[in-house]
Amino acid sequence: MTNYLLVFAGALVLAMGATPAARRLAARAGFIDRPAARRIHKRPVPRLGGAAIYLAVVAAAIILGRQYNFDQFGSILVGATGISFIGLIDDRWGLRPLVKLVSQALAGLFLYASGIYVGTFHYTVLNLVTTVLWIGYITNAINLLDNMDGLAGGVSAIAAAFFALMCSFSGQYLVGALSIAVLAACLGFLFYNLNPASIFMGDSGALFLGFVLAAIGIKLRFPDNVTFVTWMVPVLVMGLPIFDTTLVIISRLRRRLNPATTPGQDHTSHRLTAAGLTQREAVLTLYIVSFILGLLAVFVTEASILEGYTVGGLVALAGLYGLWRLERPPFWPNQTN
Repeated sequence: MTNYLLVFAGALVLAMGATPAARRLAARAGFIDRPAARRIHKRPVPRLGGAAIYLAVVAAAIILGRQYNFDQFGSILVGATGISFIGLIDDRWGLRPLVKLVSQALAGLFLYASGIYVGTFHYTVLNLVTTVLWIGYITNAINLLDNMDGLAGGVSAIAAAFFALMCSFSGQYLVGALSIAVLAACLGFLFYNLNPASIFMGDSGALFLGFVLAAIGIKLRFPDNVTFVTWMVPVLVMGLPIFDTTLVIISRLRRRLNPATTPGQDHTSHRLTAAGLTQREAVLTLYIVSFILGLLAVFVTEASILEGYTVGGLVALAGLYGLWRLERPPFWPNQTN
């Protein structure tokens, strides 16, 4: 417990201290997100907050490395570092979506080779494909969710908190400590990122958080239950980013737009504001949804097969209804963006 508190306090203080420094550096180095027709902010905002999040988590990793086996933990950080660097380049100069997708696939393959992979199936190729798809989808999902002040950071913090809680149940202290580091780093960053935000995390932070959370989801183990049920746990915890990305993909394909190259104000948060909520209300609503999904995930960790699939089925039905409802007025996306 002492180590957990040390990790939390260290990552929190470092993120809160490093974020203002990143904000000043961003202005000098050209990491500025300027207003545009497809964006909702009305003034230039620095977008180097991901560097502060990265620094806080890595510093916590150094503390953890003295206490635990660092091998697989180090593999997660190496992969996350590469993904964050790709995001940093994209923040400053821009990259084609294909380059980012390939880098995420390579990072997923690296994790698999390091022994961090989905082990649900009896066939190696299925585990490999699922691992790469999971890493890529969650990494992009957090990146796409970073579309409103405080949203990606807050949802990532909630997911990390539930991952840490469930790790404490199963005695996975290293993965739990990493989750706590992510939680603290996000909270420290949110001090500056809540509406009205004075800094954005940028792709360097969103891709980093998505990759780390995806890796933590793979590492979760529940020895008191069967995999046939517990595979749903990380899916539920990451349910909101998964839903938002799925909504955007389906909506853009339905409108004959390329999901990868057509940014716009058509995310869940934008649709809630189109229906009359303020930005703060929309973000708070999505926090609540993420929290409820986390509670359901905790329940599934101890659920029977019938209970687990009942919860999973009801959530799937609610998700399908949400996809249908958000594609109709008054939630219809702004057609000019």
